[in-house]
Amino acid sequence: MPDNPSSNQHLKSEGDLNISPRRQAWAAQHLDAATQHWLAEDAKYFLHQSLSTPCLNVLRGCDGASIEDLQGRRLLDFHGNNVHQVGFGHPRVIAAIVEQMRQLSFCTRRYTNLPAIKLAKKLAEIAPGDLNKVLFAPGGTSAIGMALKLARAATGRFKTISMWDSFHGASLDAISIGGEAIFRGDIGPMLPGCEHVPPPDNRHCPFKCGAACNLLCADYVEYVLEKEGDVAAVIAETVRSTPFIPPRDYWKKIRAACDKHGALLILDEIPHCLGRTGKMFTCEHYDVVPDMLVIGKGLGGGIFPLAALIARENLDMMGDRALGHYTHEKNPVACAAALAAIEIIENEQLVERARTLGEYAMNRLRTMMTEHPLIGDVRGLGLLMGVELVKDRATMQRASDEAEQVMYRALRKGLNFKLTMGNILTLTPALTITQAEMDRALGILAECLTEVQAARK
Repeated sequence: MPDNPSSNQHLKSEGDLNISPRRQAWAAQHLDAATQHWLAEDAKYFLHQSLSTPCLNVLRGCDGASIEDLQGRRLLDFHGNNVHQVGFGHPRVIAAIVEQMRQLSFCTRRYTNLPAIKLAKKLAEIAPGDLNKVLFAPGGTSAIGMALKLARAATGRFKTISMWDSFHGASLDAISIGGEAIFRGDIGPMLPGCEHVPPPDNRHCPFKCGAACNLLCADYVEYVLEKEGDVAAVIAETVRSTPFIPPRDYWKKIRAACDKHGALLILDEIPHCLGRTGKMFTCEHYDVVPDMLVIGKGLGGGIFPLAALIARENLDMMGDRALGHYTHEKNPVACAAALAAIEIIENEQLVERARTLGEYAMNRLRTMMTEHPLIGDVRGLGLLMGVELVKDRATMQRASDEAEQVMYRALRKGLNFKLTMGNILTLTPALTITQAEMDRALGILAECLTEVQAARK
């Protein structure tokens, strides 16, 4: 199988920025003594891990599309861990949580409750095709684990095909199918039978697609399915959160290949479900229905951790075994938050808003690309957007140091975003963001790019 270069090395990522000289200089210049004290306390008591601890700053508030630190500085949050489809602290989500806490704060196992039933019914109604059976979990990683177990039970097989560079969670089963070195490295043996294939990324493709994907990566998935002969499931992010957007026919070919070889198709939409891409569910862009769909993050209204596995009815076959069995599986408060969030998305037409405002932002970013040689590629779907910085557009060599500089300059000016794979500025604002806030964020980004380019000369 083609090797994935990034699977064999630790790419520079947000975790590395936590201890970089530039991060230390930024902290010394911009954080007061009280904030630095609390960061030291955080580092003292938490186990250190990449992407989490040590931390960049201390927050005291969040609302709408913004976050606020202890010193009162507000930043537009184009990161949000992808939980803020309805913005931070939406009043209707908070009201639903408070009311439910007063009525029924917890549901003991072997009992059910009205918010859980109503949420399961709602998801079955809005999910594509015949996806009409639901199970909840306290987080996306746990829901991925349930999907893997169900695929094994349904097919009698244990092998999977997943993508290099993918992320499905940080538990052992999730990193076994995942493809990021930062989670897999030096851990020891992964789960058996986890085959990996190149993702649909024509810019860095081992098949040398060039400017556009020629779907050889999809053909290769079918090749592996045929050669292995006993794969339980193909599991992948519908679109990758970096983001990389597969061509329209990609998932149709994968769906057909799974059907031909008796494998299930599991799509992971944990970070971008519920409207972020301009559709309620991302697979709707591709006119395919998976056998299982995993959602999470924003499902909890940006407040509660909640995820869901949504499956075809004919996969309801583990009644004699425990598939999830989580203590907070049918948490009534989390389910009330999710119901409120979905109602907000529908009533405020946030799916349509993500599509139209995303098109506006992408046009601005494409114009920006003509003005800034550092930008090697701009891509996105709805309000899931990525700007890849390169040293040279011909070679697409990653401009990781420059990307870090852009990020820290943006933080100083009031914009927070995620940096992935060392050189991709990933922009995921709240779906409730105003056009004025979008203009401000993109203006900050353009200023930072200009400053970093000028410093290179």
